Amino acid sequence: MKHRAIGAVLFGVGVLLLALAAGLVFVVTPALTKLPYDLKAATSVAEASGATFLQINNGSIKINNGDLRSTVRVNQLKDETAKLGGDLDGKAVVWQVGQTVDRVDNKELVSAYGAKLAMDRVSGEALKWQGQWLDDTGQRDTGVQFAGQIYKFPFNTEKRDYKIFDRDMRQVRDAKFSGTENIKGIETYRFEQVITDEPLNLDPSRLTALLATFAPGATDAKLVYSNQRTVWVDPVTGSYIKVREVQKKVLTPNVGAPTTLLDADFTYNDATITASADRAKESRNSLQLISVYVPVGLAVLGLVLMIGGLLVARQGAVVTAGEARHRADVPPAPTRYDEPVVDEERPTAEQPAVDREGGPLSDEIPPASTNWRADDEPTVPTQRPASDEREKH
Repeated sequence: MKHRAIGAVLFGVGVLLLALAAGLVFVVTPALTKLPYDLKAATSVAEASGATFLQINNGSIKINNGDLRSTVRVNQLKDETAKLGGDLDGKAVVWQVGQTVDRVDNKELVSAYGAKLAMDRVSGEALKWQGQWLDDTGQRDTGVQFAGQIYKFPFNTEKRDYKIFDRDMRQVRDAKFSGTENIKGIETYRFEQVITDEPLNLDPSRLTALLATFAPGATDAKLVYSNQRTVWVDPVTGSYIKVREVQKKVLTPNVGAPTTLLDADFTYNDATITASADRAKESRNSLQLISVYVPVGLAVLGLVLMIGGLLVARQGAVVTAGEARHRADVPPAPTRYDEPVVDEERPTAEQPAVDREGGPLSDEIPPASTNWRADDEPTVPTQRPASDEREKH
């Protein structure tokens, strides 16, 4: 009975561990492969050396050359996320993003933009949301339609093409998978998006100011935009490890020579790449621990306990059966009434006759009939006559 109880306990614990392993794989892991609701603010910095750029400062419009630094800050808005309803409830998070581009030499601001958007927690894609806006001209554009990948790729990114949203064009373009590359110990997936001479819309007042400065005789112009964007993505978390954008904007008037307003090669600096890789490694380790190592360990231990429980219970059953057989094989000790009556005067094969001498000192018990006297015999023994009296008689 004791073995069976121990076996049942071991088997039950094993089943519990298997259930816990399954829960980690099918419940906890999917929850971890989503953008959290308490994401910490993150900052990335890209630098461009020897860039050509348009700078408007105190009403002065100039084309300058120098080193630039682009800083992007991402914050998750908890309150806005909590207010999401309908199809977005539980599916999306709200991010607010801001970017500034400054000169490295004198810290002067060159350009800036801000945006607020809703992103899918799993795929990282921008979702249609009535509260989204984009401001890169000093006025919020609430009619912008964010779509595709913008600031991250999906968890478990695949080796295929994706669409990346371009802020200047306000449209998505294909980003083709172009191979893998090891960066800071992480095998990243490299995606390339090529935009060539795409026309951009310019605010009429801004176009007039540019023409007055760079093409006084022109009445109209078009602004064409090119960008060769390369992103290196951690395929497990979908995080950007490294980003490079080779941007170019050229103003082409209907009269006069074209003017290059931007020609810059922006790339994440080493500190940003290192920080991005460290965050990705930390997230990777957590995911692998919860989704692989712990479930496998629990499953193996659970199976061992279940098998051990069965063996212990079986051993108990064998021991119990053995004890029962042992008790059945041993005859009960003979009692006084079970012992055969032995007639010492009648020899048998098992008990041959034995010559014994009788006498007052022998241990022989006389027959039961000698223990009783006849009824007609006197109760008082007669006295034996003396020898001389016998002679007289």
